[in-house]
Amino acid sequence: MSSQPAAPPLAMTHRQIMEALTGLLAAFFTAILSSTIVANALPTIMSDLHGTQTDFAWVITAALLANAVTTPIWGKLSDLFNKKLLVQLSIVIFVAGSVMAGLSETIPLLLTARVIQGVAMGGLTALAQSIIGTMIPPRDRGKYSGYMGAVMAVGTAGGPLLGGFIVDSPLGWRWTFFVCVPLAVVALILLQITLKIEHIKRHVKIDWLGSILLTSGVSLLLIWVSFAGNPAYYDWVSWQSAAMVGGGVVLLALLVLVESKVEQPIIPLKIISERTTALAIIASVAVGIAMFGSTTFLGQYFQVARGATPTEAGLLTLPMIAGNLTGSVVSGLLISRTGKWKGYLIGGSILLIGGLGLAGSMDHTTELWQAGIFTAILGVGLGMLMQNLVLAVQNTVRASDIGSASASVAFFRSVGGAIGVSVLGAILSSRVSELATQGLAAAGIPVAGGSAGASMDLVDMPAPVREIMRAAYGDATAEVFLISAGVVVVALVSVLFIKERPLRRTVDIQPAADAEANHDAESTTPELASANR
Repeated sequence: MSSQPAAPPLAMTHRQIMEALTGLLAAFFTAILSSTIVANALPTIMSDLHGTQTDFAWVITAALLANAVTTPIWGKLSDLFNKKLLVQLSIVIFVAGSVMAGLSETIPLLLTARVIQGVAMGGLTALAQSIIGTMIPPRDRGKYSGYMGAVMAVGTAGGPLLGGFIVDSPLGWRWTFFVCVPLAVVALILLQITLKIEHIKRHVKIDWLGSILLTSGVSLLLIWVSFAGNPAYYDWVSWQSAAMVGGGVVLLALLVLVESKVEQPIIPLKIISERTTALAIIASVAVGIAMFGSTTFLGQYFQVARGATPTEAGLLTLPMIAGNLTGSVVSGLLISRTGKWKGYLIGGSILLIGGLGLAGSMDHTTELWQAGIFTAILGVGLGMLMQNLVLAVQNTVRASDIGSASASVAFFRSVGGAIGVSVLGAILSSRVSELATQGLAAAGIPVAGGSAGASMDLVDMPAPVREIMRAAYGDATAEVFLISAGVVVVALVSVLFIKERPLRRTVDIQPAADAEANHDAESTTPELASANR
Protein backbone atom coordinates (compact mmCIF):
# COMPACT_ATOMS: atom_id res chain seq x y z
CA MET A 1 0.00 0.00 0.00
CA SER A 2 1.19 3.50 -0.78
CA SER A 3 3.12 5.24 1.98
CA GLN A 4 1.80 8.62 0.89
CA PRO A 5 -0.29 10.17 3.69
CA ALA A 6 -2.69 11.60 1.14
CA ALA A 7 -3.53 8.19 -0.28
CA PRO A 8 -7.23 7.43 0.02
CA PRO A 9 -8.57 4.49 2.01
CA LEU A 10 -9.33 2.68 -1.27
CA ALA A 11 -5.62 2.40 -2.19
CA MET A 12 -4.72 -1.25 -2.88
CA THR A 13 -1.50 -3.26 -2.91
CA HIS A 14 -0.13 -4.68 -6.15
CA ARG A 15 -1.26 -8.18 -5.17
CA GLN A 16 -4.80 -7.01 -4.40
CA ILE A 17 -4.99 -5.16 -7.69
CA MET A 18 -3.74 -8.15 -9.72
CA GLU A 19 -6.23 -10.46 -7.99
CA ALA A 20 -9.04 -8.05 -8.76
CA LEU A 21 -7.93 -7.71 -12.38
CA THR A 22 -7.71 -11.47 -13.10
CA GLY A 23 -11.33 -11.99 -14.04
CA LEU A 24 -11.58 -8.59 -15.70
CA LEU A 25 -8.61 -9.26 -17.94
CA ALA A 26 -10.02 -12.72 -18.76
CA ALA A 27 -13.29 -11.13 -19.88
CA PHE A 28 -11.44 -8.47 -21.84
CA PHE A 29 -9.31 -11.15 -23.51
CA THR A 30 -12.41 -13.11 -24.54
CA ALA A 31 -14.01 -10.05 -26.12
CA ILE A 32 -10.82 -9.03 -27.94
CA LEU A 33 -10.30 -12.58 -29.19
CA SER A 34 -13.85 -12.69 -30.52
CA SER A 35 -13.45 -9.44 -32.40
CA THR A 36 -10.14 -10.47 -34.02
CA ILE A 37 -10.80 -14.16 -34.60
CA VAL A 38 -13.31 -13.27 -37.31
CA ALA A 39 -10.81 -11.11 -39.27
CA ASN A 40 -9.22 -13.93 -41.26
CA ALA A 41 -12.52 -15.78 -41.50
CA LEU A 42 -14.35 -12.91 -43.21
CA PRO A 43 -13.25 -13.63 -46.81
CA THR A 44 -14.47 -17.24 -46.35
CA ILE A 45 -17.69 -16.07 -44.67
CA MET A 46 -18.38 -13.61 -47.50
CA SER A 47 -17.81 -16.34 -50.08
CA ASP A 48 -20.06 -18.80 -48.21
CA LEU A 49 -22.87 -16.30 -47.60
CA HIS A 50 -22.41 -14.59 -51.00
CA GLY A 51 -21.46 -11.24 -49.50
CA THR A 52 -19.92 -8.22 -51.23
CA GLN A 53 -17.09 -5.83 -50.30
CA THR A 54 -19.76 -3.57 -48.74
CA ASP A 55 -21.04 -6.50 -46.65
CA PHE A 56 -17.45 -7.23 -45.60
CA ALA A 57 -17.08 -3.68 -44.29
CA TRP A 58 -20.43 -3.72 -42.53
CA VAL A 59 -19.71 -6.93 -40.61
CA ILE A 60 -16.95 -4.88 -38.95
CA THR A 61 -18.83 -1.56 -38.92
CA ALA A 62 -21.97 -3.02 -37.30
CA ALA A 63 -20.01 -4.24 -34.29
CA LEU A 64 -17.97 -1.04 -34.05
CA LEU A 65 -21.05 1.18 -34.29
CA ALA A 66 -22.89 -0.78 -31.61
CA ASN A 67 -19.73 -0.63 -29.51
CA ALA A 68 -19.47 3.13 -30.01
CA VAL A 69 -23.03 4.16 -29.28
CA THR A 70 -23.36 1.93 -26.20
CA THR A 71 -19.96 2.73 -24.65
CA PRO A 72 -21.13 6.07 -23.14
CA ILE A 73 -24.24 4.32 -21.80
CA TRP A 74 -22.16 1.63 -20.14
CA GLY A 75 -19.81 4.30 -18.83
CA LYS A 76 -22.69 6.18 -17.25
CA LEU A 77 -24.12 2.97 -15.82
CA SER A 78 -20.72 2.24 -14.28
CA ASP A 79 -20.98 5.52 -12.36
CA LEU A 80 -24.44 4.53 -11.12
CA PHE A 81 -24.59 0.74 -10.69
CA ASN A 82 -22.40 -2.13 -9.47
CA LYS A 83 -19.51 -2.41 -11.94
CA LYS A 84 -18.97 -6.12 -11.31
CA LEU A 85 -22.60 -6.94 -12.12
CA LEU A 86 -22.41 -4.85 -15.29
CA VAL A 87 -19.28 -6.66 -16.51
CA GLN A 88 -21.00 -10.01 -15.95
CA LEU A 89 -24.07 -8.77 -17.84
CA SER A 90 -21.80 -7.71 -20.72
CA ILE A 91 -20.36 -11.22 -20.92
CA VAL A 92 -23.82 -12.82 -21.01
CA ILE A 93 -24.87 -10.51 -23.86
CA PHE A 94 -21.61 -11.31 -25.60
CA VAL A 95 -22.22 -15.07 -25.43
CA ALA A 96 -25.73 -14.63 -26.89
CA GLY A 97 -24.34 -12.61 -29.82
CA SER A 98 -21.56 -15.14 -30.45
CA VAL A 99 -23.97 -18.09 -30.61
CA MET A 100 -26.30 -16.18 -32.93
CA ALA A 101 -23.40 -15.23 -35.23
CA GLY A 102 -22.24 -18.85 -35.41
CA LEU A 103 -25.73 -19.98 -36.44
CA SER A 104 -26.23 -17.24 -39.06
CA GLU A 105 -27.31 -18.36 -42.53
CA THR A 106 -27.67 -14.90 -44.11
CA ILE A 107 -25.76 -11.60 -44.06
CA PRO A 108 -28.60 -9.66 -42.32
CA LEU A 109 -28.72 -12.24 -39.50
CA LEU A 110 -24.95 -12.11 -39.14
CA LEU A 111 -25.07 -8.30 -38.97
CA THR A 112 -27.70 -8.47 -36.23
CA ALA A 113 -25.51 -10.84 -34.22
CA ARG A 114 -22.52 -8.53 -34.69
CA VAL A 115 -24.57 -5.64 -33.30
CA ILE A 116 -25.29 -7.70 -30.16
CA GLN A 117 -21.60 -8.53 -29.85
CA GLY A 118 -20.80 -4.84 -30.28
CA VAL A 119 -23.13 -3.87 -27.44
CA ALA A 120 -21.27 -6.27 -25.16
CA MET A 121 -17.89 -5.04 -26.37
CA GLY A 122 -18.95 -1.49 -25.52
CA GLY A 123 -19.64 -2.62 -21.97
CA LEU A 124 -16.37 -4.48 -21.53
CA THR A 125 -14.32 -1.61 -23.00
CA ALA A 126 -15.90 1.09 -20.85
CA LEU A 127 -16.12 -0.97 -17.66
CA ALA A 128 -12.55 -2.27 -17.81
CA GLN A 129 -11.18 1.27 -18.02
CA SER A 130 -13.61 2.50 -15.37
CA ILE A 131 -12.73 -0.26 -12.87
CA ILE A 132 -9.00 0.32 -13.35
CA GLY A 133 -9.59 4.04 -12.85
CA THR A 134 -11.41 3.53 -9.54
CA MET A 135 -8.76 1.20 -8.08
CA ILE A 136 -5.42 2.60 -9.21
CA PRO A 137 -3.86 6.10 -8.99
CA PRO A 138 -2.88 7.56 -12.40
CA ARG A 139 0.85 7.47 -11.54
CA ASP A 140 0.65 3.68 -11.12
CA ARG A 141 -1.97 3.13 -13.79
CA GLY A 142 0.48 3.06 -16.68
CA LYS A 143 1.84 -0.40 -15.91
CA TYR A 144 -1.65 -1.83 -15.31
CA SER A 145 -2.86 -0.27 -18.54
CA GLY A 146 0.22 -1.92 -20.02
CA TYR A 147 -1.02 -5.29 -18.73
CA MET A 148 -4.35 -4.59 -20.39
CA GLY A 149 -2.50 -3.63 -23.55
CA ALA A 150 -0.57 -6.90 -23.34
CA VAL A 151 -3.81 -8.87 -23.00
CA MET A 152 -5.20 -6.92 -25.93
CA ALA A 153 -2.09 -7.69 -27.98
CA VAL A 154 -2.19 -11.41 -27.15
CA GLY A 155 -5.90 -11.56 -27.98
CA THR A 156 -5.29 -9.63 -31.17
CA ALA A 157 -2.40 -11.91 -32.12
CA GLY A 158 -4.11 -15.14 -31.10
CA GLY A 159 -7.40 -14.23 -32.79
CA PRO A 160 -6.29 -14.23 -36.44
CA LEU A 161 -4.08 -17.29 -35.87
CA LEU A 162 -6.81 -19.28 -34.14
CA GLY A 163 -9.43 -18.05 -36.59
CA GLY A 164 -7.31 -19.02 -39.58
CA PHE A 165 -6.64 -22.47 -38.11
CA ILE A 166 -10.37 -23.04 -37.42
CA VAL A 167 -11.42 -21.90 -40.91
CA ASP A 168 -8.84 -24.21 -42.51
CA SER A 169 -9.94 -27.13 -40.28
CA PRO A 170 -13.03 -29.35 -40.67
CA LEU A 171 -14.80 -27.22 -38.02
CA GLY A 172 -15.38 -24.36 -40.47
CA TRP A 173 -15.86 -20.60 -39.95
CA ARG A 174 -18.89 -20.94 -37.62
CA TRP A 175 -16.64 -22.19 -34.84
CA THR A 176 -14.74 -18.90 -34.89
CA PHE A 177 -17.80 -17.62 -33.02
CA PHE A 178 -18.64 -20.72 -30.96
CA VAL A 179 -15.10 -21.12 -29.55
CA CYS A 180 -15.42 -17.94 -27.47
CA VAL A 181 -18.43 -19.21 -25.49
CA PRO A 182 -16.51 -21.50 -23.06
CA LEU A 183 -13.88 -18.78 -22.61
CA ALA A 184 -16.63 -16.35 -21.61
CA VAL A 185 -18.00 -18.81 -19.05
CA VAL A 186 -14.54 -19.15 -17.49
CA ALA A 187 -14.25 -15.35 -17.36
CA LEU A 188 -17.63 -15.16 -15.59
CA ILE A 189 -16.49 -17.58 -12.91
CA LEU A 190 -13.16 -15.77 -12.41
CA LEU A 191 -14.93 -12.43 -12.13
CA GLN A 192 -17.25 -13.76 -9.45
CA ILE A 193 -14.29 -15.03 -7.42
CA THR A 194 -11.67 -12.33 -7.89
CA LEU A 195 -13.28 -8.94 -8.55
CA LYS A 196 -14.07 -7.21 -5.26
CA ILE A 197 -14.58 -3.46 -5.52
CA GLU A 198 -16.60 -1.09 -3.39
CA HIS A 199 -19.93 0.01 -4.84
CA ILE A 200 -21.29 3.40 -3.88
CA LYS A 201 -24.98 3.69 -4.67
CA ARG A 202 -25.88 6.90 -6.50
CA HIS A 203 -28.98 8.56 -7.84
CA VAL A 204 -29.95 6.83 -11.12
CA LYS A 205 -31.01 8.87 -14.13
CA ILE A 206 -30.19 7.67 -17.66
CA ASP A 207 -30.33 10.02 -20.63
CA TRP A 208 -32.36 7.81 -22.96
CA LEU A 209 -33.28 10.64 -25.35
CA GLY A 210 -29.61 11.48 -25.79
CA SER A 211 -28.83 7.82 -26.42
CA ILE A 212 -31.49 7.56 -29.13
CA LEU A 213 -30.35 10.77 -30.83
CA LEU A 214 -26.74 9.65 -30.67
CA THR A 215 -27.44 6.22 -32.16
CA SER A 216 -29.73 7.57 -34.89
CA GLY A 217 -27.45 10.42 -35.96
CA VAL A 218 -24.26 8.36 -36.18
CA SER A 219 -25.99 5.41 -37.84
CA LEU A 220 -27.62 7.57 -40.50
CA LEU A 221 -24.32 9.16 -41.51
CA LEU A 222 -22.51 5.81 -41.62
CA ILE A 223 -25.23 4.20 -43.74
CA TRP A 224 -25.02 7.16 -46.11
CA VAL A 225 -21.26 6.98 -46.55
CA SER A 226 -21.36 3.19 -47.05
CA PHE A 227 -23.70 3.24 -50.03
CA ALA A 228 -23.16 6.68 -51.61
CA GLY A 229 -21.49 6.53 -55.00
CA ASN A 230 -22.69 2.97 -55.65
CA PRO A 231 -24.68 2.85 -58.92
CA ALA A 232 -27.06 0.32 -57.35
CA TYR A 233 -28.05 2.81 -54.63
CA TYR A 234 -27.46 6.58 -55.04
CA ASP A 235 -24.84 9.14 -56.04
CA TRP A 236 -22.77 11.26 -53.68
CA VAL A 237 -24.73 14.28 -54.93
CA SER A 238 -28.39 13.27 -54.87
CA TRP A 239 -31.59 13.90 -52.96
CA GLN A 240 -30.98 10.73 -50.93
CA SER A 241 -27.54 11.96 -49.87
CA ALA A 242 -28.93 15.39 -48.98
CA ALA A 243 -31.72 13.82 -46.90
CA MET A 244 -29.44 11.46 -45.02
CA VAL A 245 -26.65 13.96 -44.35
CA GLY A 246 -29.15 16.66 -43.40
CA GLY A 247 -31.02 14.27 -41.13
CA GLY A 248 -27.82 13.10 -39.44
CA VAL A 249 -26.61 16.66 -38.82
CA VAL A 250 -30.00 17.70 -37.38
CA LEU A 251 -30.07 14.68 -35.05
CA LEU A 252 -26.55 15.37 -33.78
CA ALA A 253 -27.35 19.06 -33.30
CA LEU A 254 -30.38 18.07 -31.23
CA LEU A 255 -28.09 15.74 -29.28
CA VAL A 256 -25.82 18.65 -28.30
CA LEU A 257 -28.87 20.68 -27.24
CA VAL A 258 -30.27 17.83 -25.13
CA GLU A 259 -26.90 17.08 -23.53
CA SER A 260 -26.55 20.72 -22.46
CA LYS A 261 -29.92 20.62 -20.67
CA VAL A 262 -30.28 17.21 -19.00
CA GLU A 263 -29.14 16.53 -15.44
CA GLN A 264 -26.98 13.49 -16.26
CA PRO A 265 -25.99 13.59 -19.98
CA ILE A 266 -24.82 10.45 -21.72
CA ILE A 267 -21.93 12.47 -23.20
CA PRO A 268 -21.00 15.01 -20.50
CA LEU A 269 -20.21 18.21 -22.41
CA LYS A 270 -18.55 19.71 -19.33
CA ILE A 271 -16.00 16.88 -19.26
CA ILE A 272 -15.35 16.52 -22.99
CA SER A 273 -14.99 20.29 -23.45
CA GLU A 274 -12.00 20.42 -21.10
CA ARG A 275 -8.74 20.94 -22.96
CA THR A 276 -7.01 17.61 -22.30
CA THR A 277 -10.14 15.54 -22.86
CA ALA A 278 -11.15 17.43 -26.01
CA LEU A 279 -7.72 17.06 -27.60
CA ALA A 280 -7.50 13.39 -26.55
CA ILE A 281 -10.91 12.80 -28.15
CA ILE A 282 -9.80 14.39 -31.44
CA ALA A 283 -6.69 12.22 -31.38
CA SER A 284 -8.75 9.13 -30.51
CA VAL A 285 -11.05 9.64 -33.50
CA ALA A 286 -8.04 9.84 -35.80
CA VAL A 287 -6.40 6.80 -34.18
CA GLY A 288 -9.69 4.88 -34.43
CA ILE A 289 -9.95 5.61 -38.14
CA ALA A 290 -6.37 4.49 -38.70
CA MET A 291 -6.49 1.46 -36.42
CA PHE A 292 -9.79 -0.10 -37.45
CA GLY A 293 -9.85 1.26 -40.99
CA SER A 294 -6.41 0.01 -41.99
CA THR A 295 -5.99 -3.18 -39.96
CA THR A 296 -9.45 -4.44 -40.98
CA PHE A 297 -8.26 -4.77 -44.55
CA LEU A 298 -4.80 -6.18 -43.78
CA GLY A 299 -6.00 -9.79 -43.50
CA GLN A 300 -8.04 -9.30 -46.66
CA TYR A 301 -4.91 -8.03 -48.44
CA PHE A 302 -2.94 -11.14 -47.51
CA GLN A 303 -5.74 -13.56 -48.46
CA VAL A 304 -7.32 -11.97 -51.52
CA ALA A 305 -4.36 -10.10 -53.02
CA ARG A 306 -1.52 -12.43 -52.01
CA GLY A 307 -3.34 -15.78 -52.06
CA ALA A 308 -2.54 -16.69 -48.46
CA THR A 309 -4.67 -19.18 -46.55
CA PRO A 310 -6.50 -17.90 -43.43
CA THR A 311 -3.82 -19.50 -41.22
CA GLU A 312 -1.00 -17.94 -43.25
CA ALA A 313 -2.74 -14.56 -43.11
CA GLY A 314 -2.82 -14.83 -39.32
CA LEU A 315 0.92 -15.51 -39.22
CA LEU A 316 1.61 -12.59 -41.53
CA THR A 317 -0.13 -10.17 -39.14
CA LEU A 318 2.15 -11.18 -36.24
CA PRO A 319 4.71 -8.38 -36.82
CA MET A 320 2.00 -5.76 -36.30
CA ILE A 321 0.77 -7.51 -33.16
CA ALA A 322 4.30 -7.85 -31.76
CA GLY A 323 4.82 -4.16 -32.35
CA ASN A 324 1.55 -3.34 -30.61
CA LEU A 325 2.50 -5.48 -27.61
CA THR A 326 5.95 -3.90 -27.36
CA GLY A 327 4.68 -0.35 -27.66
CA SER A 328 1.90 -0.85 -25.11
CA VAL A 329 3.87 -2.67 -22.41
CA VAL A 330 7.14 -0.74 -22.65
CA SER A 331 5.49 2.69 -22.76
CA GLY A 332 3.21 1.76 -19.84
CA LEU A 333 6.12 0.67 -17.65
CA LEU A 334 8.21 3.74 -18.51
CA ILE A 335 5.29 6.08 -17.83
CA SER A 336 4.75 4.53 -14.39
CA ARG A 337 8.47 4.88 -13.65
CA THR A 338 8.87 8.48 -14.78
CA GLY A 339 5.38 9.99 -14.49
CA LYS A 340 5.84 11.51 -17.98
CA TRP A 341 3.45 10.52 -20.75
CA LYS A 342 3.23 13.19 -23.47
CA GLY A 343 6.43 12.15 -25.22
CA TYR A 344 5.02 8.66 -25.77
CA LEU A 345 1.88 10.07 -27.37
CA ILE A 346 3.98 12.18 -29.75
CA GLY A 347 6.36 9.30 -30.52
CA GLY A 348 3.45 6.90 -31.06
CA SER A 349 1.78 9.31 -33.49
CA ILE A 350 4.99 9.74 -35.51
CA LEU A 351 5.58 5.96 -35.68
CA LEU A 352 1.97 5.33 -36.67
CA ILE A 353 2.16 7.89 -39.47
CA GLY A 354 5.45 6.39 -40.64
CA GLY A 355 4.18 2.81 -40.54
CA LEU A 356 0.98 3.65 -42.41
CA GLY A 357 2.91 5.69 -44.97
CA LEU A 358 5.27 2.79 -45.63
CA ALA A 359 2.34 0.37 -45.86
CA GLY A 360 0.86 2.76 -48.43
CA SER A 361 3.73 1.84 -50.74
CA MET A 362 2.71 -1.84 -50.84
CA ASP A 363 1.14 -3.49 -53.87
CA HIS A 364 0.40 -7.05 -54.98
CA THR A 365 4.12 -7.76 -55.57
CA THR A 366 5.65 -6.31 -52.38
CA GLU A 367 8.01 -8.68 -50.57
CA LEU A 368 6.25 -10.08 -47.50
CA TRP A 369 9.24 -9.38 -45.21
CA GLN A 370 8.93 -5.71 -46.17
CA ALA A 371 5.21 -5.76 -45.37
CA GLY A 372 6.13 -7.25 -41.98
CA ILE A 373 8.51 -4.38 -41.16
CA PHE A 374 5.99 -1.75 -42.24
CA THR A 375 3.17 -3.23 -40.15
CA ALA A 376 5.45 -3.75 -37.12
CA ILE A 377 6.20 0.00 -37.06
CA LEU A 378 2.47 0.66 -37.38
CA GLY A 379 1.82 -1.67 -34.43
CA VAL A 380 4.35 0.03 -32.13
CA GLY A 381 2.70 3.39 -32.80
CA LEU A 382 -0.75 2.02 -31.99
CA GLY A 383 0.50 0.42 -28.78
CA MET A 384 1.98 3.70 -27.55
CA LEU A 385 -1.19 5.67 -28.28
CA MET A 386 -4.31 3.72 -27.41
CA GLN A 387 -4.16 3.17 -23.63
CA ASN A 388 -2.10 6.28 -22.93
CA LEU A 389 -4.67 8.64 -24.44
CA VAL A 390 -7.19 7.32 -21.92
CA LEU A 391 -4.61 7.65 -19.12
CA ALA A 392 -4.04 11.33 -19.97
CA VAL A 393 -7.76 12.00 -19.61
CA GLN A 394 -8.20 10.00 -16.40
CA ASN A 395 -5.45 12.04 -14.78
CA THR A 396 -7.52 15.23 -15.12
CA VAL A 397 -10.94 14.11 -13.82
CA ARG A 398 -12.36 13.14 -10.44
CA ALA A 399 -12.87 9.46 -9.60
CA SER A 400 -16.65 9.98 -9.81
CA ASP A 401 -16.29 11.08 -13.46
CA ILE A 402 -13.75 8.45 -14.58
CA GLY A 403 -16.42 6.15 -16.02
CA SER A 404 -17.97 8.86 -18.18
CA ALA A 405 -14.63 10.37 -19.22
CA SER A 406 -13.04 7.01 -20.14
CA ALA A 407 -16.16 5.92 -21.97
CA SER A 408 -16.27 9.19 -23.91
CA VAL A 409 -12.73 8.66 -25.24
CA ALA A 410 -13.47 5.01 -26.07
CA PHE A 411 -16.73 6.09 -27.72
CA PHE A 412 -15.11 8.57 -30.06
CA ARG A 413 -12.34 6.08 -30.90
CA SER A 414 -14.95 3.48 -31.86
CA VAL A 415 -16.92 6.06 -33.86
CA GLY A 416 -13.69 6.91 -35.67
CA GLY A 417 -13.18 3.21 -36.33
CA ALA A 418 -16.70 2.76 -37.67
CA ILE A 419 -16.26 5.81 -39.91
CA GLY A 420 -12.87 4.52 -41.04
CA VAL A 421 -14.13 1.06 -41.97
CA SER A 422 -17.16 2.48 -43.79
CA VAL A 423 -15.37 5.22 -45.70
CA LEU A 424 -12.19 3.28 -46.45
CA GLY A 425 -14.23 0.21 -47.35
CA ALA A 426 -16.24 2.28 -49.86
CA ILE A 427 -13.02 3.77 -51.30
CA LEU A 428 -11.45 0.31 -51.54
CA SER A 429 -14.50 -1.14 -53.28
CA SER A 430 -14.60 1.71 -55.81
CA ARG A 431 -10.85 1.54 -56.46
CA VAL A 432 -10.86 -2.25 -56.87
CA SER A 433 -13.68 -1.98 -59.42
CA GLU A 434 -11.77 0.73 -61.31
CA LEU A 435 -8.46 -1.17 -61.36
CA ALA A 436 -10.15 -4.47 -62.24
CA THR A 437 -12.01 -2.86 -65.14
CA GLN A 438 -8.76 -1.36 -66.45
CA GLY A 439 -6.92 -4.67 -66.05
CA LEU A 440 -9.61 -6.70 -67.78
CA ALA A 441 -9.82 -4.20 -70.63
CA ALA A 442 -6.04 -4.29 -71.09
CA ALA A 443 -6.19 -8.09 -71.24
CA GLY A 444 -8.99 -7.97 -73.84
CA ILE A 445 -11.51 -9.58 -71.49
CA PRO A 446 -15.06 -8.20 -71.91
CA VAL A 447 -16.74 -6.82 -68.79
CA ALA A 448 -20.50 -7.07 -68.31
CA GLY A 449 -22.06 -3.62 -67.90
CA GLY A 450 -18.77 -1.86 -68.66
CA SER A 451 -17.29 -2.13 -65.15
CA ALA A 452 -16.09 -4.92 -62.88
CA GLY A 453 -17.49 -5.33 -59.39
CA ALA A 454 -15.39 -5.78 -56.27
CA SER A 455 -16.26 -9.44 -55.84
CA MET A 456 -14.40 -11.34 -53.11
CA ASP A 457 -15.28 -14.81 -54.40
CA LEU A 458 -12.22 -15.44 -56.59
CA VAL A 459 -12.18 -19.24 -56.32
CA ASP A 460 -14.46 -19.94 -59.28
CA MET A 461 -12.97 -17.25 -61.55
CA PRO A 462 -10.84 -18.23 -64.58
CA ALA A 463 -7.12 -17.99 -63.76
CA PRO A 464 -6.42 -14.83 -65.87
CA VAL A 465 -9.38 -12.98 -64.33
CA ARG A 466 -8.44 -14.14 -60.82
CA GLU A 467 -4.91 -12.75 -61.18
CA ILE A 468 -6.23 -9.40 -62.42
CA MET A 469 -8.60 -9.21 -59.43
CA ARG A 470 -5.79 -10.10 -56.99
CA ALA A 471 -3.65 -7.32 -58.44
CA ALA A 472 -6.56 -4.87 -58.18
CA TYR A 473 -7.10 -5.69 -54.48
CA GLY A 474 -3.39 -5.51 -53.69
CA ASP A 475 -2.85 -2.15 -55.39
CA ALA A 476 -6.07 -0.61 -54.06
CA THR A 477 -5.30 -1.52 -50.44
CA ALA A 478 -2.28 0.82 -50.50
CA GLU A 479 -4.64 3.80 -50.81
CA VAL A 480 -6.38 2.75 -47.58
CA PHE A 481 -3.08 2.97 -45.68
CA LEU A 482 -2.09 6.29 -47.25
CA ILE A 483 -5.40 7.93 -46.38
CA SER A 484 -5.10 6.57 -42.83
CA ALA A 485 -1.60 8.08 -42.52
CA GLY A 486 -3.00 11.47 -43.47
CA VAL A 487 -5.72 11.17 -40.84
CA VAL A 488 -3.20 10.36 -38.07
CA VAL A 489 -1.48 13.71 -38.74
CA VAL A 490 -4.55 15.19 -36.99
CA ALA A 491 -3.76 13.01 -33.95
CA LEU A 492 -0.16 14.23 -33.91
CA VAL A 493 -1.23 17.88 -33.97
CA SER A 494 -3.74 17.22 -31.18
CA VAL A 495 -1.28 15.55 -28.79
CA LEU A 496 1.27 18.32 -29.40
CA PHE A 497 -1.21 20.77 -27.87
CA ILE A 498 -2.12 18.60 -24.86
CA LYS A 499 -0.71 20.13 -21.67
CA GLU A 500 1.31 17.55 -19.75
CA ARG A 501 0.50 17.38 -16.04
CA PRO A 502 2.42 15.02 -13.72
CA LEU A 503 0.46 11.85 -13.00
CA ARG A 504 -1.08 12.04 -9.54
CA ARG A 505 -0.38 9.26 -7.03
CA THR A 506 -3.92 9.18 -5.60
CA VAL A 507 -7.03 7.54 -7.05
CA ASP A 508 -9.05 10.76 -6.72
CA ILE A 509 -8.12 14.42 -7.04
CA GLN A 510 -7.09 15.68 -3.60
CA PRO A 511 -8.22 19.08 -2.24
CA ALA A 512 -4.62 20.25 -1.85
CA ALA A 513 -3.85 19.27 -5.41
CA ASP A 514 -7.02 21.03 -6.51
CA ALA A 515 -5.98 24.24 -4.79
CA GLU A 516 -2.47 24.07 -6.23
CA ALA A 517 -3.80 23.36 -9.71
CA ASN A 518 -6.27 26.22 -9.47
CA HIS A 519 -3.54 28.59 -8.24
CA ASP A 520 -1.29 27.62 -11.15
CA ALA A 521 -4.17 27.90 -13.59
CA GLU A 522 -5.18 31.34 -12.39
CA SER A 523 -1.63 32.55 -12.97
CA THR A 524 -1.84 31.47 -16.63
CA THR A 525 -5.07 31.61 -18.61
CA PRO A 526 -8.76 30.83 -18.09
CA GLU A 527 -8.48 28.18 -20.82
CA LEU A 528 -5.78 26.30 -18.94
CA ALA A 529 -7.70 26.70 -15.71
CA SER A 530 -10.58 24.85 -17.31
CA ALA A 531 -8.21 22.12 -18.50
CA ASN A 532 -6.69 21.72 -15.05
CA ARG A 533 -9.92 21.28 -13.17
